[in-house]
Amino acid sequence: MSRSLVRWLQPLAGAAVLAVLVWRLGAGPFLAGITAVDARVLAASAVVLFLATVCSAWRWQLVARGLGLELTLKSAVAASYRAQFLNSTLPGGILGDVHRGLAHGRAGGAAGLGLRAVAWERAAGQLVQGVLALALLAALPSPVRTTVALPAVVLLGAAAVVLAALRLRTAGGPSWWARILRTAAADVRRGLLPRHIWPGVVTASFLAVAGYAAVFLMAARSAGSTAPLQQLLPLAVLVLMAMAVPASIAGWGPREGAAAWAFSAAGLGAAQGVSAAVVYGVLSLVSCLPGALVLVAGARAGAPVRAGARAGVGAAGAVGRQAVDAARPAGRLGGGLG
Repeated sequence: MSRSLVRWLQPLAGAAVLAVLVWRLGAGPFLAGITAVDARVLAASAVVLFLATVCSAWRWQLVARGLGLELTLKSAVAASYRAQFLNSTLPGGILGDVHRGLAHGRAGGAAGLGLRAVAWERAAGQLVQGVLALALLAALPSPVRTTVALPAVVLLGAAAVVLAALRLRTAGGPSWWARILRTAAADVRRGLLPRHIWPGVVTASFLAVAGYAAVFLMAARSAGSTAPLQQLLPLAVLVLMAMAVPASIAGWGPREGAAAWAFSAAGLGAAQGVSAAVVYGVLSLVSCLPGALVLVAGARAGAPVRAGARAGVGAAGAVGRQAVDAARPAGRLGGGLG
């Protein structure tokens, strides 16, 4: 399957999920979610998401420095807001992060290393989120507990890949797969596993996930859910995991589909799940608007936000095209990303 076809299928998958939800539930849950947002919840969520963004930026800083790229926390926060804004306005939901890694890597003369730093810090965050999801689903009574098997398999598979990479010897042969694994092993050893890095990465990831889950709980309450928190929390972490699926329209699609399924399975109604997800989407979009200011400021100045050096940033459309092009080699940790 060609890369261009995959790029088209990703947003189409998100559109298909939304179309099915509208067909089955009507537009009411979507409109109810939009109208449920008020100034109070907007302000509260903006504060919580700012703290979560700072934690995510701190994680990125730790991994990037471990890999040998300089990055200040201030620059990391600004670039993270810019990436969130692009993720929330461009198809796929990940192009902002691709651009974040590309711009930072180019600033240090190593575009591939910058992309890998973002990939590893994102992977670390997803791993911690998966472990937390498993723990919550195992500890709290929930009708969706049977879904533990799937994330468990994913986590075990990811752990097996990392273990294979770490045990790989440099004399593993000339194949491209061996080069990828050697590069991955070196990245993990330098960027994630050192004793002065991994505790911060785990802590930052935990706090970030807690912030996102808290905002989803706010969204559920705003959408009218009166279910107890111990019932909503497992649903929240499942929806957060679904939001990592890169098959959406600027973040919309998998989130609403997962929320509809999880709330329905919990006996709370698919419509209420969709409304909660829509509220969360609106809150996230509004909270990342400072990223638009970062983008515009960089474009007007003819340079990006400082990341220890300078790298070019264009307008939103140019950024999206650049990120798409950069994403082509992003799947190969060796060679193109080296």
